[in-house]
Amino acid sequence: MKNIRNFCVIAHIDHGKSTLSDRLLEFTKTISERDMQNQALDDMDLERERGITIKSHAIQMYYNHTDGEIFTFNMIDTPGHVDFSYEVSRSIAACEGALLLVDATQGIQAQTISNLYLAIENDLEIIPVLNKVDMDSAMIEEVSDQVMDLIGCRKDEILLTSGKTGIGISELMAAIVDRIPPPVGDADAPLQALIFDSMFNSFRGVIAYFRIMNGTIKKGEKVRFFNTGKVYDADEIGVLQMSQVPKDKLSAGNVGYIITGIKESKEIKVGDTITTHDKPCAEAIHGFEEVKPMVFAGIYPIENEDFEDLRDSLEKLQLNDASLIFEPESSIALGFGFRCGFLGMLHLEIIQERLSREFDMEVITTVPNVSYYSYDQKGVRTILNTPNELSDPTLISKIEEPYIRSNIITKPEYIGSIMTLCMEKRGVLIKQTYLTTERVELTFEMPLAEIVFDFYDRLKSISRGYASFDYHPIDYRASDLVKLDIRLNSEPVDALSSLVHRAKADYIGRKMCGKLKELLPRQQFMIAIQASIGAKIIARETISALRKDVTAKCYGGDISRKRKLLEKQKKGKKKMRQIGNVEVPQKAFLQVLKLED
Repeated sequence: MKNIRNFCVIAHIDHGKSTLSDRLLEFTKTISERDMQNQALDDMDLERERGITIKSHAIQMYYNHTDGEIFTFNMIDTPGHVDFSYEVSRSIAACEGALLLVDATQGIQAQTISNLYLAIENDLEIIPVLNKVDMDSAMIEEVSDQVMDLIGCRKDEILLTSGKTGIGISELMAAIVDRIPPPVGDADAPLQALIFDSMFNSFRGVIAYFRIMNGTIKKGEKVRFFNTGKVYDADEIGVLQMSQVPKDKLSAGNVGYIITGIKESKEIKVGDTITTHDKPCAEAIHGFEEVKPMVFAGIYPIENEDFEDLRDSLEKLQLNDASLIFEPESSIALGFGFRCGFLGMLHLEIIQERLSREFDMEVITTVPNVSYYSYDQKGVRTILNTPNELSDPTLISKIEEPYIRSNIITKPEYIGSIMTLCMEKRGVLIKQTYLTTERVELTFEMPLAEIVFDFYDRLKSISRGYASFDYHPIDYRASDLVKLDIRLNSEPVDALSSLVHRAKADYIGRKMCGKLKELLPRQQFMIAIQASIGAKIIARETISALRKDVTAKCYGGDISRKRKLLEKQKKGKKKMRQIGNVEVPQKAFLQVLKLED
């Protein structure tokens, strides 16, 4: 065990984690030059196209130290985007150390600080690394000072590297051996292994990735999953290199995978403990946090008969992405579907894209929203996941919405426009701290519902990409919220309902009606688009009917013949309007929300 090092790579998005991981793989000859490609660990097309890491990736490497001693490195490359912070927290639970990567051209950013706090809470040994030091715009002295202020280290403890050219990689390898402690655990104790990730293979079933805290696991022995209580045979165990390498046994401190032939996704939970059936451990591993979804949206199949296929697809995705949560629900407009919880809007977008690519499932996504608490006159609290669950407003004493504390790090020249944006989103400035003369941290408290749609995009555009953003939930607070309904020919469309602040209801109602007028196709009857709060109509737009020329066949003759035809058409249109259904196209659901376009 003294020759094992378990560590993860943490950083803000686009600071070069995947590129540095590529160099470590090359240096240890884990991957041959012929097989080498950029983002070698990112195996999803989506990750390569967008240049981001969505899944954390575990890999084992062997390092020959200066005195000829061979060390085993278990490295986990983690995502940097705020929406995938749950992946980071799971990776940290399986490690003793972390490489804190900071881009020398950009300095410390919001997610750097957030991930650092996660690592410190788990008592990880932090190795600060400055990346991209070979670039002309690298600010090595300034960024080193920022890192020293942040974690209180000495200047000589900061390693200078370049993921692109391989500068400083050998020094980094030596530092991992010298500074990160080996894992502690008893190989002879009862087996105790933490599942930190899983994936689904259509031939082999569910593959679980684990870190052994205590004990030894052997191929073929019976294992028990602590929380579900199910017993299985360990058909195959092994370590994770560029492909899975089977082994006969693995001991405490190691990271590996297990295949038990499980086909049902709900039988394996990320965060569960694996133990042996014959000699079980006394208790499960503690300290693993449950995922807390931030954004909720309904996902519905376009054809109702695809409902069961969609359920299977979501279950398989959940194995690969433990932060996805879903439960069945039904809608008057869309039929049967699922209410899904996501960590943010990028997460929602990625899941929608993966359903389409990996499972060939085209879906309709409803208006994303957050969870609220409503209290009736007797003080009984109810959780509202959708605006349609809201009962009669006369019976409600108050509604509470979730608030977050957001940290925005930017350049001083963008402070004014960022404050304007946050205050427009009902934010309150808590503090403003100058990290250096060129970097300022703004802390706001604001409602989560306000940042769900376009906040991140607008923040990036007004700061020309120089603002970084991170947030965490704090509490629920009472707000003056009303349910805004959208009606088409007096019929409410439940998929477009939303809970909004009373002061903004008129503005949002007018904008949504105007947007729907552009998006809905014209029919042969008039369509009235209305926004209402209860019975009060606050905005209206009208899509005029397409006129079919029924008098085209009349060549001359008495005018009364034309009038008769027009009267007949008028009656038909009236009847059509009473029974005609207005089809809302799929693109309208998410387009309606981009009110600022």
